Amino acid sequence: MSTETRAPDNARLLPAQSSRTTPPTALRLRLGRLGVPDRLPPGVRRGVVRVWVLLCLMPLLLLLARQTVRLPQEISLPVLYGVVVLAGSTAMLYVAYTRYDDPAERELRSRPGPDEDFPALPEHPRVSFLLAVHDEADRIEDCVRSMTSGDHPDTQVIVVDDCSTDGTTEILRRLARELDITVVELARNVGKKHALVEACARADGDVLVFTDSDCVLAPDAVGRCVTALVRHPELGAVSGHCRALNAGSSLLTRVQDTWYEGQFRIAKAAEASFGSVTCVSGPLAAFRRDAVYNYLPAWAEDRFMGAPFRFATDRQLTGYVLGQYWRGRDLKRAHHDSPFVAGHDYPERRWRVGYVRSAHVWTEVPAGWRPFLKQQIRWKKSFVRNLFFTGSFMWRRGPGPAALYYGHALWVAAAPVMAVRHLLWAPLNGLGTLTLLYLAGVVLKGCVWGLAYRADHPGDVRWRYRPLMSLLSSTVLAWLLPYSLLTVRRGVWSRGTR
Repeated sequence: MSTETRAPDNARLLPAQSSRTTPPTALRLRLGRLGVPDRLPPGVRRGVVRVWVLLCLMPLLLLLARQTVRLPQEISLPVLYGVVVLAGSTAMLYVAYTRYDDPAERELRSRPGPDEDFPALPEHPRVSFLLAVHDEADRIEDCVRSMTSGDHPDTQVIVVDDCSTDGTTEILRRLARELDITVVELARNVGKKHALVEACARADGDVLVFTDSDCVLAPDAVGRCVTALVRHPELGAVSGHCRALNAGSSLLTRVQDTWYEGQFRIAKAAEASFGSVTCVSGPLAAFRRDAVYNYLPAWAEDRFMGAPFRFATDRQLTGYVLGQYWRGRDLKRAHHDSPFVAGHDYPERRWRVGYVRSAHVWTEVPAGWRPFLKQQIRWKKSFVRNLFFTGSFMWRRGPGPAALYYGHALWVAAAPVMAVRHLLWAPLNGLGTLTLLYLAGVVLKGCVWGLAYRADHPGDVRWRYRPLMSLLSSTVLAWLLPYSLLTVRRGVWSRGTR
C-alpha cells in the first residue's frame, strides 16, 4: 500500500550544491604531482609509477624481509600474524597505486576476452536514482536537492518514505511540488531493503543508482559512474568515492574521515584493479539494471541462520553481481514467481565490479561513540552474513581477488584473538613488552596508511588522524566481532549519527 506524489514535468530545478559538495581538485590524484607526466606513453608511464611506488614501499619491504628471515627461529602466532598483516598491507598499497585506473577517466588495462559477451549500454542511458528514507527530517532536503542537481541529463529520481513520523513526509511533499521527483509514501514501515525494492519496481532506467539519506553528492558524481559503465560494458556495478560530510564535528569524525579515504582510495582501488570490488557502498552505488534486477527479491527476502536478515547490507547486493554466474540460477529459481524475475530473465554473466574515484559523495558519520559503535556492529554483522555467500565463490574469480577477500576475512577473524592475547593475557602474565610491541605495530600500520593519505593530499595535515583509527580498530572495535556473531539475528533499521 502506498501513495505517490509527483512533481509536474516542468518543475523548476533549483541549485542544491554548496561549496562543500563541489569536489576540490586536491581530492584527485594526478600522476603529474608524483613527477610522472601524463604525456609519457602509457607503458612507460606505468613503469615509472611502479618504480616510484616500490621506492616508497622500500622501508616496509626491508622490514618484511627482516621479519621473514627471523620467522623460522621465532615461529609463533603473533609473529606470523604480524608478517601476514605487513605483507598484506604492502601488497595492497602496491596494487592500489600501480594497477588501479579510474574507469570514468581512462580505459581499464584489464578487459574481458572476446569469448565474454557483455551487452553495451546506450550512449546516454536513462538513470533511475533511488533513495529510501525513514525519519530523516534534519538531512533529507540536502540529500534530495543534490540528487536532482546532477549533470546526467536523463535521470528519474524516486524517493520512498518508509512511514516516517518526524516531519520527513511533509518535507518530501514540499520538494515534490518544487523538484522533478517521485515520492512514494508507504503505509507501514517495511525496512530499508523492502523500501528500495519498492523504488526499483517503479524504476525504468538502464542504470539503477542508490544513495543514503544522510549523503550529499557532487554534481558530476552520477555522471561519472554512468560514464564508467558505458565505457566498460563488463562492469555490472561501480562504487563512488566517499568522505565524511561532518568531518569537522569532533575528533571521532576526523578520524573516520581519514579512514574512509583509505578504505576507498586503497582497499577499493586494489579490489577494482581485479574487477572484484566486494562492497559497492551505499552512499553512491550504481548498478546496471541487467546485472542486479533479477536478484532484488533475493536481497529483500534474505535470511541468515533461520531468521530474516534485516540490514540493507551493500555487500550482499554486490555479491549477487559478483557471483551470479555461479549462484544466479538458483537464486532466480527460488523467486521465480516474483515480477523481478518473471518479467525479464537476464542471463547470468561474469560481471566485474569497479570503483570510480572521481565520483565524490559525502556522508554524515557518527559524531558520538554510541552511534559509532552501533554502526560498526551493524557493519560486522553484514560482513559475517556476506562471508557465507560471497566467500563460497570468491575463489573462482582468480588468485588476486581471492587473496584480497579471504586475507581480509582472516584479518577480521584474528583481530579479537590478537586483542585478547596482547591486551589481556600478556599484561596479566607480566609480558607488558609484548603489549607495547603489539601497539607499536598497530601504530606503524596506521602511519603507513596516513603517509599514503599525505601522498594523495599534499599539505593536508589530517593524515595524522589515521594512526588513531588503527589503534581504535585494534583496541576497541576488535571486541565487537564476537558480540556481532552472538547477536547476528537481531537488527533494526537505524541510521542515527549523533
